[in-house]
Formats: sequence, structure tokens, C-alpha cells
Amino acid sequence: MTKRVRTPAIRALEQAGLRFETSQYRYIERGGTAHAAAELGLDEHAVVKTLVFDAGESGPVLVLMHGDRQVSTHALARVLGVRRAAPCPPAIAEKITGYRVGGTSPFGSRTRLPVLVERGVLDLDRIWLNAGRRGLLVAVDPRDVVRALDATPVECAVAPGLRFGDG
Repeated sequence: MTKRVRTPAIRALEQAGLRFETSQYRYIERGGTAHAAAELGLDEHAVVKTLVFDAGESGPVLVLMHGDRQVSTHALARVLGVRRAAPCPPAIAEKITGYRVGGTSPFGSRTRLPVLVERGVLDLDRIWLNAGRRGLLVAVDPRDVVRALDATPVECAVAPGLRFGDG
């Protein structure tokens, strides 16, 4: 019998009463969502990364973004009504969330942060999120994620290599 991994994220999902399934894969540095998707036979678009951004005067926020997309910092700042938004340095992101970069989950974070979700994520039937440990994902209904985290749908995605508004 396989022992169920218990991370703060898994405990938070259970406490919220969400239905989910876990999947483990061989984590590699700099592999990102492309590697996770390939290891598990998933569409990278449905592997959703949890990113920590500094929104200036608004403080840090979590952004849930398709694995095959990037966050336009200009669009994110505009959505938040701030002058500037930028990714948090890894050490700060880890201190805020309690998770190592590459294992950040929007569930069970050390500090409760506002959560923004790219609107296109809600068009998917199922997404795979990090479960609070490198190499561990949970499959969940994105609408359940929005309800449990009181997440705000936004539009700030851009395809890699494009400027916001190009694609």
C-alpha cells in the first residue's frame, strides 16, 4: 500500500473538502511545467503554475497561470491598479509561502495571499497544481479552486516570447 503524501497543501485541500487526485513525477531543476507535463503525459496548458508576485503597494499576490504561458507584468499591474508588478525573488517567495520554488501551491501557504487565476484556466475541466512539494501535483476542478481560494479571474497571460497584446 502506498502511503499518501501529506503536505500543508494536501491538508488544506482535504480541509476545504475538495476532490483531488495526486500524481508524482521525477522532479528536475529547471524542468518546469513542460517536464511535469511530459513525465505525466499531460497537456502543459492544463499544468498550472503558482507564481508569487510583488504588487508594490498592494503587497504580494499569487498568480495561477497556464504552464505554457507567461504573466505579462504590465497587464498584471494594470489589473491590480498598481504602477508595477514583478516576480518575487525565490528567497522571498519561499519565506512568504513556506514552499520551495518549484513546489509552490496556492493551498496551505504560510501567509494567506490574494489569488489571481488566469481566466482561461477556468475553461478547462481539470487542472494540475503543485501540491506543496517538488514532483507532486494534484488534479482538481478549477472552479473548485476558485471557490476554495476566493480567487479572482484575470487576463494577464502572454505566450512565451510575445509582448502582451501580440498573442
